[in-house]
Amino acid sequence: MPPGMGVYIRLLSSCNFSMSQGLECFIFRFNLLLFLLTVKTMALKQVSSNKCFEGFQKVFEHDSTELKCKMRFGIYLPPKAETGKCPVLYWLSGLTCTEQNFITKAGFQQAAAEHGLIVVAPDTSPRGCNIEGEDESWDFGTGAGFYVDATEDPWKTNYRMYSYVRDELPKLINANFPTNPERMSIFGHSMGGHGALILALKNPGKYKSVSAFSPICNPMQCQWGKKALGGYLGSDVSKWEAYDATQLVKSYPDSRLDILIDQGKEDQFLSAGQLLPDNFIAACTERKIPVVFRLQQGYDHSYFFIATFINDHIKHHAKFLNA
Repeated sequence: MPPGMGVYIRLLSSCNFSMSQGLECFIFRFNLLLFLLTVKTMALKQVSSNKCFEGFQKVFEHDSTELKCKMRFGIYLPPKAETGKCPVLYWLSGLTCTEQNFITKAGFQQAAAEHGLIVVAPDTSPRGCNIEGEDESWDFGTGAGFYVDATEDPWKTNYRMYSYVRDELPKLINANFPTNPERMSIFGHSMGGHGALILALKNPGKYKSVSAFSPICNPMQCQWGKKALGGYLGSDVSKWEAYDATQLVKSYPDSRLDILIDQGKEDQFLSAGQLLPDNFIAACTERKIPVVFRLQQGYDHSYFFIATFINDHIKHHAKFLNA
């Protein structure tokens, strides 16, 4: 039985509906209903826990109200979390990934432990929603939520990754872990880099910092983006602008956003025109928004690339989160 529920049940069982006590019993019943709904919404099931650099790398599962399915996320709790509240850094993964890719391949935990950061890595899409076609391609549907709120059938009921990452997930994390809810940042890779950029640009002041590895910077102009945005949002391309970092930065209200981007020069998706960082950098330059863009010689699109430079990104975020 969840903590506190026994108190409500004892009070409920003692109620009667006489004229003098009917209102009190109604209030008790109403509060119990709210409590049960909160417990159901916030309930977490621990899937795994591994000690790592004196902290713990854990995976949890929960029922998402936003996505209407079970979702998993990885969370690293640094040693500091045992004694005090910590800032939170959210990681968004790329196409085909789950929460496992980042937590097992990136090697971020040591730097997160040293800087006292909680790091949260959600899955990349709803799963098992029984939507026709959701598993037919690797770059749309399962594993490819693209961090948008879909408006088209049959996707609009479940595929709401933007609201999940912006609203539901932080509320869940803040309710269950020792976080400082006023101090959070975001970063990601490829599709997740796109997600990190748009979340920061659409919510000025919400995130203290943002960074990305090989982000999809201008999805309206690349094949991945056209497929995803067209499928989730429909054929009206004006609606796509709300989820395109290059378009969003043109109307960003101020320049108080420090962006770090690492891009592998040998990235096959860079040469294929899927990432388009030059378009984003040009838009940032026009708006006088500072971007540190590092083109890394010899590196590709893989987690070997991410693991090489992950400590730089953790340090970048720690500078703002621990300020």
